[in-house]
Amino acid sequence: MVTGIMAHVDAGKTTLSESILYHAGIVKEMGRVDRGNTFLDTDDIEKKRGITIYSKEANLKIGDKEIYLIDTPGHVDFSSEMERSLSVLDYAILVISGADGVQAHTGTLWRLFKLYNIPVFVFVNKMDQPDIDKSLVMKDIEKLCGNGAVDFTDLSDENVKEAIAMTDEEMLEKYMETGEVSYGDIVEGIANRQIFPCFFGSALKDEGIVEFMNAFAKYSREKSYKDEFGAKVYKILRDEQGNRLTYMKILGGSLKVKSVMEYDDVSEKIDQIRIYSGEKFVAVNELNAGAVCCVTGLTKTKAGQILGKNDSMLETNPVLEPVLRYRLVLPKDQDVFVMLKNMKQLEEEEPQLKVEWNEEHYEIYVKVMGAVYLEVLKSVIYDRFGVNVDFDMGNVVYKETITDRVYGVGHYEPLKHYAEVHLILEPGELGSGVVVENKAIEDELDKNWQRLIITHILEKKHIGVLTGSEITDIKITLVAGRAHKKHTEGGDFRQATYRAIRQGLKQANTKLLEPYYKFKMEMPSENLGRAMTDIQRMNGRFSEPVMEADGVILEGYAPVSLMGDYSQEFTAYTRGKGRFFCEISGYEECHNQVEVVENIGYDSESDVANPTGSMFCAHGAGFYVPWDEVHEMMHLESRFNGKKEAYETMTVKKANVTAATDEELKAIFEKTYRNSDFDIINNPYRNKRRFENDVRPSDFKYKGKKEPSEECLLVDGYNIIFAWDELKDLANVNLDGARGALQDILSNYQGYKKCHLIVVFDAYKVKGNRGSVEKYNDIYVVYTKEAETADAYIEKTVKEMGKKYRVTVATSDRLEQMVVVGEGAHRLSARDFYAEVERVNEEIRGRL
Repeated sequence: MVTGIMAHVDAGKTTLSESILYHAGIVKEMGRVDRGNTFLDTDDIEKKRGITIYSKEANLKIGDKEIYLIDTPGHVDFSSEMERSLSVLDYAILVISGADGVQAHTGTLWRLFKLYNIPVFVFVNKMDQPDIDKSLVMKDIEKLCGNGAVDFTDLSDENVKEAIAMTDEEMLEKYMETGEVSYGDIVEGIANRQIFPCFFGSALKDEGIVEFMNAFAKYSREKSYKDEFGAKVYKILRDEQGNRLTYMKILGGSLKVKSVMEYDDVSEKIDQIRIYSGEKFVAVNELNAGAVCCVTGLTKTKAGQILGKNDSMLETNPVLEPVLRYRLVLPKDQDVFVMLKNMKQLEEEEPQLKVEWNEEHYEIYVKVMGAVYLEVLKSVIYDRFGVNVDFDMGNVVYKETITDRVYGVGHYEPLKHYAEVHLILEPGELGSGVVVENKAIEDELDKNWQRLIITHILEKKHIGVLTGSEITDIKITLVAGRAHKKHTEGGDFRQATYRAIRQGLKQANTKLLEPYYKFKMEMPSENLGRAMTDIQRMNGRFSEPVMEADGVILEGYAPVSLMGDYSQEFTAYTRGKGRFFCEISGYEECHNQVEVVENIGYDSESDVANPTGSMFCAHGAGFYVPWDEVHEMMHLESRFNGKKEAYETMTVKKANVTAATDEELKAIFEKTYRNSDFDIINNPYRNKRRFENDVRPSDFKYKGKKEPSEECLLVDGYNIIFAWDELKDLANVNLDGARGALQDILSNYQGYKKCHLIVVFDAYKVKGNRGSVEKYNDIYVVYTKEAETADAYIEKTVKEMGKKYRVTVATSDRLEQMVVVGEGAHRLSARDFYAEVERVNEEIRGRL
């Protein structure tokens, strides 16, 4: 059973661990933090500072239960190390100082226990100190835990029994009938986080420890596991010999030496299985589910990863994250690339370190939780790599979000590659991160491509276009995409997806977010005015002060960038009588966005690693199209109507979605871009005015300078059928019927408009087909010949008739639209053509 000990710093967590290890027979005498001889704080830095920095394991027995005990850091700067351990716990022991009560970081721990669904035993430490009122401490705990917090000192007390029964209706009914609560109900209530048993004592004086251990062994229970192997990685370290250690909890089955692990397209063999207790370990050949261990031989694992096929646990993303960013200053003779490699190795062990490389200035940046961590990091770098570094240019870590809904598109098509992605980006709830939804149609884009796009959305921290900071609180919806049956590869969709996100962000109104502290001040009443003035000066806010017998409590929120080291100032003006607690509460709107954006000076168009535009292909070569022009170049029709309903189920012509051959695409591109010396400067589609003559339902007229005398309308038959709902439904039952219905509609339309109307149907896949042209009433119906697409026929006809007629092509195929506009014709989307036909029908009915 895996159990973690957690607490706010200085609550006595490590001392409690020592006492438990002593009574379990692991150590012969209890070590002390102030003497630097504790069993689990083995690192030199931990001994010097007297705090836990790295989580450490110990294997012991309490009663008949085998316990894997994990002692975790209590200081907020090392809370990410603590959080990684949470993902593998069966139970948690929350240590609270009786002298200090529930502190700021204790509240953070409680929220994490709830998030990770971990049952909790509470141990109130330091009860040997004078003037501690147990009832007041218990009230403080009840504020944190609710009615589930129960004093387990005397379970024979009727008030305690009633408090336990009150946590569950069924249990209460049994208690009302029998006057007792059963052992099984208590165990079940604790495991289900309905009951949080509380114990009191002193770890330093060894008071109440044995009673707590016995109760923990009695009222905790072993989990059941599946037979199939699975494991959760929670930590990466290296031993003194430089061996890479992967710490994991086995979730099912068993793990054996020389077992082969397959993950992330890697197949590696486990060389050794170790069970650590402090600095020492025991090597074993096999280990069963429920145990924690570390293994050697795995070189690519990462914290949070799931190994095997067992789905008992999912991969998790950390909740706590660094909010401060610093530049690493190296000695003049130090190779920056060597240090970058070293820092990446440290990042493996501490994923929240977030090492960044600035390629332009050859600089390394790190993100950390606080100044204490920065000092420790400096020592670690010197001890591990022998380099004495410094840090400067510290600032908070900003994030970006959007305030409106936009339609982002990305296209990636250098030669022999092809992918297109359409996304809707919209604001999310504060603190929601990046939420992804899939509304793509499988008929248009295969499910495997859809899953790949979703993977690419989630696989990295995407940056914004305002300051280059990570985006958050955004909902991204996949609505459409297109692949090429021969040339599309997985990497193509990665490029198209990234570009679609960036293109969407360029269109949106962006808001900068900054981290905020949640603070609590306990001070003499005469200092309240000063504190309130300071918080207002720091653009903070606070709730109504709470007056107490010996002072006042003020709680609120303020920007990290302004509060900084305010605790030192607070201690000074309260003359040491005040207590200041703060913790990261999350991100809110930046108080000085204009100033921050100007100081950072980020240029999204100069960021070549994160392009905002797309790549298209012409005449055998790729060319770049800027973000504000790519919508007109997309091969798929937009699915965005700009209203609350972000998605329209209009279908693109199926023959052109995933089945286009490279010969067809090549033919179209070569006919569209005819200049052999084609480059981005000569690209006619860079000029938006080429599309100003688009036909709209309310303006179905020629706008060119030289207006021909007659009008010709070319209709892409199958594209219209599959874009108009009523015809699509009919086609699903009878395709011939749908063609006939469309011809009747077009015949009626032509009779009123008096234009030359040609409807073209694909028949290029019919072997031996020579093609045909038929007349239906006064419209012409064309079936293309073998190997000739409707697109190719329409393009040819546009060339032939463009000199004599005002030619308009009705289609929603983006490729075809590009082609005909390039030849001087006008385009009319399927949606707009439907509106135009409806308008004509209304006019006909009005005249009748």
